[in-house]
Amino acid sequence: MGDDLFADLPEQSGPTPRGVAGRPRLREPQRDQIELRSVDLDSVIGADHPARLFWAYVERLDLRVLEDAIKAREGHPGHPPATPRLLLALWLYAMSEGVGSARALARLCESHGALLDDLLTQHVAALASAGLVNFETLVQDGIRVRANAGAASFRRRATLEQHLAAARAVVDELKREVDDASDASNRRIRAAKERAARERADRVAQALRSLSEVEAQRKRREKTNANQTKKQKEPRASTTEPQARVMKMADGGFRPAWNIQVVSVAEQQIVLAVEPGNIGSDRGLMRPMLQAVRRRFGLLPKRHLADGGFAAAKDIEWAHEQGTEIYCPPTKSKHGRDPFLPRPDDGPGVLVWRSRMASADGQACYKRRAISECIHARWRQWKLNLTVRGAIKVRTLVLWHALANNILQERRLIQARSAA
Repeated sequence: MGDDLFADLPEQSGPTPRGVAGRPRLREPQRDQIELRSVDLDSVIGADHPARLFWAYVERLDLRVLEDAIKAREGHPGHPPATPRLLLALWLYAMSEGVGSARALARLCESHGALLDDLLTQHVAALASAGLVNFETLVQDGIRVRANAGAASFRRRATLEQHLAAARAVVDELKREVDDASDASNRRIRAAKERAARERADRVAQALRSLSEVEAQRKRREKTNANQTKKQKEPRASTTEPQARVMKMADGGFRPAWNIQVVSVAEQQIVLAVEPGNIGSDRGLMRPMLQAVRRRFGLLPKRHLADGGFAAAKDIEWAHEQGTEIYCPPTKSKHGRDPFLPRPDDGPGVLVWRSRMASADGQACYKRRAISECIHARWRQWKLNLTVRGAIKVRTLVLWHALANNILQERRLIQARSAA
């Protein structure tokens, strides 16, 4: 009898090998299901709720890169996970509401950077194809955001070398304890401590490498401004966020921060490219961002607007050769010289730029740059906090905010065109 009791049950197979054919089995959200309250979930939020924008966006995405990693397959055992579309929509909506978990964000930023990069490019390209945006006039600006590092974590070279030697000694001692441990529980505890000590040693070693970069930059500045570099104190690096640097913030204070460069479409507030940097000055950062735009979309703008901190002669000459007009005010001379007058060492691009910025038309065009500040204000309202560490994770986190910004801004552009 025991042999016949379960005779009608289907045969069970083992785990699905990677690369097996068949669509992935997923748990899709069913917002039209009825509960005992006789209220369907779909009617809980209004018809114009922002969450619907994010869901409508993810519904039309090709997310096979995420679905291919799912082990649960049709015709095979395994509990189906939530669909990646739901998770992506939830995180985008959470970003727009200023909600985020530090640990969950850290995990997302480790694996979703390339995907978000592609999604941002595809979404902007779709907006351009629909005639909602054009690339004739772009705006570049930098926003300094507090890094995930304490001011007390910055150390000078001698202290860092002492910490590195002490950390490596702890790692060696814990390795010996793990090898000598007889029972499994103590071995696991010691192994966890050894791993934590090894990660600490790695961060200190990275801080020393970052410190070498700072020292090299200072040596290069000594050639052009020796008096200024002599007044500076011995450089320091953080043991918790080695890539971050202390910068002057908008309120005049100095704190560990990232200088995040943002290129957007003038007036339409659509983000095209983002890039975090650990240099407090914006000078020299115009050309790299223009090149990033060209890599993404295969073109350069007719006009590029930036504030005076970006006015580097080399970048202006390069943009002139590429056919891009630069609109940014020249820096004021310490000697009282008119910054709009030609100088002996000016190239053809810089000469045209000075003449352009001295004209009423050039100054009127430059005023269009101010609207890009709305993007920064929106992100601050969303509580853009860098709870992650490292340039790659910081860039991914900003990409989340950029994509959420563009999805919400798309609706505003559509409404504005309908009202026109």
